[in-house]
Amino acid sequence: MNRLLLSRVYLCGPMDRVIDGGKGWREKITPKLKKIGIIVIDPCDKPIDIGQEIENKDLRKKLKSEERYKELSEIMKPIRSVDLRFCDVSDFIVVYLDMESSMIGTLEELFWANREKKPILVWCPQGKNQAPDWLFATVPHEHIFSTEEELLTYIYNVDCGEDKRSFRRWYHIDLVKATMEALNSSGYLCYKLEK
Repeated sequence: MNRLLLSRVYLCGPMDRVIDGGKGWREKITPKLKKIGIIVIDPCDKPIDIGQEIENKDLRKKLKSEERYKELSEIMKPIRSVDLRFCDVSDFIVVYLDMESSMIGTLEELFWANREKKPILVWCPQGKNQAPDWLFATVPHEHIFSTEEELLTYIYNVDCGEDKRSFRRWYHIDLVKATMEALNSSGYLCYKLEK
């Protein structure tokens, strides 16, 4: 049924204080999401030329050690702005909620997306029963998962139409149809075919 074809997912999770910079779980799950036609927005590999976080990690550490907080703030402001914009443009978000990591940005992104009533799918590797109690009042408990397999099974079931529960969050737009209509109306498709 491909209900999630061309939908955008933002991969939200700790980067600042984790050894791999947050790349590991994102690199593992991204091909599985792309395989069903989901557009993945990965903050470790941002599709934008500003607000890059990984490249200046050492510089930020140095600025902190030298107590150059104004410069640190100026580096972090565009990073925060871009990441919150990614939350805005996503159709749903996947949150890797590692209870052993510091997650200030992750939590802001989660609550930002919640105010927009987006589907927020939370993967807590310590187990759903270890997720913060507050989270159960924030997102439907059916959107909190203990394993990547549970999370992906749910996403696949939503995509193929086996799980049609909306939780007043899933609103499926036929993005293929809308995209084709926009391309046809603009003459872009005809222009490309004539070249």
